[in-house]
Amino acid sequence: MYTRFALFFLTLTTALWSQAWASDSHDSHEETSEAFNPSEFIIHHIADAHDIHLWGEGHGAVHIPLPILLYSEEHGLDVFMSSAFEGHGEVRTAVRPSGATYELSHGHISLAVADHTHDHSDHNHHNHDAHAGAHVYDLSITKSIFGMLLMLGLMLLLFGRMAKSYRSRSGQAPTGMTNALEPLVIFLRDEIAIPNIGAKKADKFLPFLMTVFFFIFFANLLGLVPFLGGFNVTGTLGITMVLAAFVFLITALNGNKHYWGHLFWPPGVPLFVMPIIIPIEIVGMFLKPIVLMIRLTANISAGHIIILSFVSLILIFGKGGEALFAGYGIGVFSTAFMIFMYCLELLVAFLQAFVFTLLAAIYFGEATHEAHH
Repeated sequence: MYTRFALFFLTLTTALWSQAWASDSHDSHEETSEAFNPSEFIIHHIADAHDIHLWGEGHGAVHIPLPILLYSEEHGLDVFMSSAFEGHGEVRTAVRPSGATYELSHGHISLAVADHTHDHSDHNHHNHDAHAGAHVYDLSITKSIFGMLLMLGLMLLLFGRMAKSYRSRSGQAPTGMTNALEPLVIFLRDEIAIPNIGAKKADKFLPFLMTVFFFIFFANLLGLVPFLGGFNVTGTLGITMVLAAFVFLITALNGNKHYWGHLFWPPGVPLFVMPIIIPIEIVGMFLKPIVLMIRLTANISAGHIIILSFVSLILIFGKGGEALFAGYGIGVFSTAFMIFMYCLELLVAFLQAFVFTLLAAIYFGEATHEAHH
């Protein structure tokens, strides 16, 4: 019974994905009268944005606007919603009461430069130069940041209720969501933190390891929910870079004398090999968090790209309805592989959170272990 329900749910989910993404591309094809471009279609759905695109294109598109926070020396702080940007082309503009005109192009916001081709006064040339040299600091809440804040809020809610449940039901068996999360918490403590860091020091790093694991896991699951704007939180390089930077800083700040001594003067290595080994060890210290960042970003983005590629095959062979039988034929094949990839992505959602947490625990253990005599 549960197997049939799971298969039905996966089939329905992939069908919804196919329908939503295909309709987006088909609407765009009708409006622009251009050939379908799979690369633009894929990048559009996995890239970060200043709004959450639900479905449709052009005037019929449904978006959830997000806050725009911009600062420039000329206009100061400007706060508005992304719906203030007008137009549906590659460049959209927003005119603000402060007198600033902002341009949104390919996800980047800048001050618009006025056209002074018909007015050559010194004053206008001065204004043109001022706008051209102005820099805008973009502090906006983008789609990835919104997804990150959503996951953090969900974690605070879930684990806050979990802690409250333990206090109110002391000595009793957990129930509900607490019962579902407790095995994962125990798994992180007994199978990741204690074996790699040690029983005495594991409690110090366990809060960070738990936070990182559940944040990555929940964010990965969010990206697999259709009709929610195609969140790609852990596929955004800026977010994974911050996670990797935290791992690097915690490792460096907690490194003991044995750790730094092994890094800058490895024991048991012949003296003439030291000039080769020491640079490798130092580079490896920085390379470890970089590998964490790249692995997580690449694996999550690759899963989305593969699923979107199967959708693109339907649109390419169908040719917007002109090759109906070819579209149906490749549609059956693509849908079957999308169901397989969706099952694989559910595994990858957990696996990538597990690998990131495990490697972070290993790095912490290397930094805090004492020398063996």
